Amino acid sequence: MKTLSRYWKICRISLNNEKTRYEYFLVSTAQKFFNQIFSSLCNSPEKDIQTTLNDYFNCNNSSVAKIDRSIAGLCLRCYVSYPILKACQKIDYLFAGAKQFTYEDLLPFVLNDDGKTLIVLDKNNKNQLMVTDKGQTITATYPFFTVDVVRTYQFDSRTSMSLDNWAYLQTKQNREIKNFLSEFGFQHLSDWALLNRARLLQLESLSTRSSHLIKVFHSVYRRDRVKQQHKGVRRCPDPNEAQLQEMLVYLQKQNIIIKTTVELLKELKQVAKQLRQYDIWSYREPLESYDLDTDSYTLRADLPNNSLNELDLEEREVLEFLQTSLVLALREGIEQEISNRITKLAKSQKYALFAQKFIFGLQLYYCQGMSLSKIAPQLGMTSWDQARRILNPGDLLSKVRTLTTQKLLDKILDLMKSKGLTKVPLKPDYLKTLLKRIEAFVDEEIFQEAAAEIKAGKNRSLDSLYAQQLRIYSKQKAKPIKE
Repeated sequence: MKTLSRYWKICRISLNNEKTRYEYFLVSTAQKFFNQIFSSLCNSPEKDIQTTLNDYFNCNNSSVAKIDRSIAGLCLRCYVSYPILKACQKIDYLFAGAKQFTYEDLLPFVLNDDGKTLIVLDKNNKNQLMVTDKGQTITATYPFFTVDVVRTYQFDSRTSMSLDNWAYLQTKQNREIKNFLSEFGFQHLSDWALLNRARLLQLESLSTRSSHLIKVFHSVYRRDRVKQQHKGVRRCPDPNEAQLQEMLVYLQKQNIIIKTTVELLKELKQVAKQLRQYDIWSYREPLESYDLDTDSYTLRADLPNNSLNELDLEEREVLEFLQTSLVLALREGIEQEISNRITKLAKSQKYALFAQKFIFGLQLYYCQGMSLSKIAPQLGMTSWDQARRILNPGDLLSKVRTLTTQKLLDKILDLMKSKGLTKVPLKPDYLKTLLKRIEAFVDEEIFQEAAAEIKAGKNRSLDSLYAQQLRIYSKQKAKPIKE
């Protein structure tokens, strides 16, 4: 299901929100334009919506006004602001150990769009031009990162990665963020540099075969690396054929049979990937590798280097696990908290008769959109205040949020343990940091929108994931009320 509001709600920096330092800002001009362009939304694929908006944004035909072009671009800027935020939070999460910054420090580099300034591109599709109230254009003095993300994305390619993943990747590659991270000593290492610097603590986390491979690599490659450094060679070069052949001989003596140097290279790269995983969960993930010859950064070796169609498979699997586990944790949290409330009501002398009516009350609130004042007589309650005390949607949401966060934390820890990515018992500071990030994740994905719905008043729209799951649960569990 598409979240169409992403095209008219932009994530931007907020100095007023001390907790997260960002906010979701409704861009009414983008919402109006979007609804005018797309009369039928449900059957439109995401890619087609984005391509249509981009066609408007990049149209140099005089029949399309610059204002309309800029607002179409604004819709896309709103959309990409979400994965930009997620990328900053992911970088924060990966580098969380023993660091001196948080994702809030990264936001000014990439989440610098105000959601108000109208921007189009020049004829060369390179420079940002600001559109004035009179429809004229002047060179933008403060380029927005969101515009650069949209500008560089190939909308007309059916084989390119999604716009979400493109924005996510561009954020992680942002030069200002990389420069910021370099100030804290986070390096960009090649496979051979990773293998060369591998330490005893890392070897303990690997299989016996992988440990032997690294030790043999050290005995040959490190030996020659010292000589290379004396000659002024700073970059770790690929192991040559002679080195690989020598490694094969050493491995054979340890009863590890690898037939060719090609197979050996493949296994060494696989071990390097395991070391990157170790770095990820130690919060030292190299984002890219540095090429001294070209003086530029290239994608990490564990990202696909023959195609940029998607982020690497392992990362997608983790993201899929998070999304699946999040919904499951939400369902479990809803079921547990509602069960707790019904049990508590049943034991209450004052409110015991409302225990069997509790789920029906939720149905009236979330399925039929009735207010508490109208629900009260339906359930035989004396007043709106009594309905609020018994149903209390706000407190229910708060308790479900706490349970969802805890259950998702448990699922993540189980995954980490099954993959050998953490040791027990966990350090309190580590657990506290992880919990903080999970709370931010569940708030962004579920509870910010759900809380806003409850506060909206009479014209509330109960379409959040939380409301959807409550409707499903209440319909499944609702029973006829005994008079």
